[in-house]
Amino acid sequence: MAGGKLSPRQKMINLMYLVFIAMLALNMSKEVLSAFGLLNDKIATANEATKQRNDAFLASLETKAVEQPEQYGAVLTKANQIKEISGNFDSYLATLKSNMLGTVKDPTDYEVMDKADYLNNLFFVGDKYKPEGQEFLDKVNGYRTAMLGVLGNDYPDIKSFVETNFSTSEVTNRDGNKVAWLNYNFEGFPMIASMTKLTQMQADIKTVNSELLSKYLAGQQAAALSFTQYNTLLESTKTAYYAGEAFDGGIVLGRKDPNTKPNRVELTLDGRPLSEDQYAIENGKVMLKISAGSPGDHKIEGNLIFTEEGKDTEIPVDLGFSTISKPNSAVIAADKMNVVYRGVDNPMTVSIPGIPDNKVNASATGLSKVSGSKYVMRPGAGRTVTITASGTLPDGTGVRTPAEFRIKDIPAPVGAIRGETGIVRMERGGLEISTVSAILQDFDFELNINVTGFSFKVSGQPTVKVNGTRLDSAAKGALRRAQRGDAVQIFDINANLSGNSGYKLKKISPVIIELTN
Repeated sequence: MAGGKLSPRQKMINLMYLVFIAMLALNMSKEVLSAFGLLNDKIATANEATKQRNDAFLASLETKAVEQPEQYGAVLTKANQIKEISGNFDSYLATLKSNMLGTVKDPTDYEVMDKADYLNNLFFVGDKYKPEGQEFLDKVNGYRTAMLGVLGNDYPDIKSFVETNFSTSEVTNRDGNKVAWLNYNFEGFPMIASMTKLTQMQADIKTVNSELLSKYLAGQQAAALSFTQYNTLLESTKTAYYAGEAFDGGIVLGRKDPNTKPNRVELTLDGRPLSEDQYAIENGKVMLKISAGSPGDHKIEGNLIFTEEGKDTEIPVDLGFSTISKPNSAVIAADKMNVVYRGVDNPMTVSIPGIPDNKVNASATGLSKVSGSKYVMRPGAGRTVTITASGTLPDGTGVRTPAEFRIKDIPAPVGAIRGETGIVRMERGGLEISTVSAILQDFDFELNINVTGFSFKVSGQPTVKVNGTRLDSAAKGALRRAQRGDAVQIFDINANLSGNSGYKLKKISPVIIELTN
């Protein structure tokens, strides 16, 4: 080849080699694509739950604003601003995702979503942005700017979260080069990876809403802590009393404080003034020493007088209680929830008003007594269990009451690395020594889950089966061959319940690690 020129045949060979290398680089593991899809579904499910909580919280705030407009009106205005800003951006992201899914036949077949064509063609043309790409960038910037405007100088932690998670500043890649934010996050990625990023953006939007609504309400409640803002409450060990029984209730302020004591008490019971021997001030409460009286409603009225800055401040008392006749049925309640879970010890309380606990009998398959009115339910097969309580009142009347409870299985655990779930960014050295675990999110019981093994997958390398909770030598070897930015998957996590190894847990979701070095 004179003069260093390549022959047409050699040029063709070189071109084919480059195409082959590009195909290898784009050959993403199907397991990783599935993992991204499962993670996207999990985040989407959590988003729906968060949305429902936020909607319920806002509905409660709207009710409070109607009831107390001076205290909650301004807060509701800000909450509605946040709802509008967030709702517009969230709807835009939802439409973008829907259009993406419209290009595939089966929106749940994640293994075919390995192409980057959709967003590449939608957002980019050469090294510039299409109008749709600029629109997406403007939407992110618009949301961030609008939210920071609503926040003002308040809540620096939330401001930092918004600024960080919705920043569109240039990003430094692993080669040390500055890359535009849109290109760095969405150019050349598989469709399912981009879909998951958009779903996570929606999660961040809802997280901001939830945090702000919580802080707004907490701020209003803090502002209400003044003697002129207090309400009185009636506190008692029971909600109803037998005729002639001693009443052990007490009147307390909304903020319980041992140092908060009224300077003077002026109270009446059913219109009759209470004498000093009928009440006592203890731990910030006015403890009443009166009889529950005859069956019916009773009224306690008057004032608690506090001296504040040299002036008397009267806290009005307008409360009541009811005295009822002896009941003839049992009260059975689950301490945790209205269901019992298979595979765990469910604490139960079984009692009958008017009958000592040692004379109450409770029976059901899987039920055992601990002490007093406390029982433990260990449900077996089936979907429901009936607990029957029986006893005899002092007047000889027999009481027998059945109660049905639903039986549920323990929900599916979530895979975790060093306690973090979902997509975790961490260094290679940290991953080598980290422990793989499984946790139950938002579950009412504290359970110990023992991980016995898992599958470890580095993109482009064979899957490694690991026994135990940490990487073995084979897994570490595969990890050392991984590149910075590679997604490492931990899946097929095997685990059992501590103290109940015979219970079969539901399939544990995977955890994905993005290597940072």
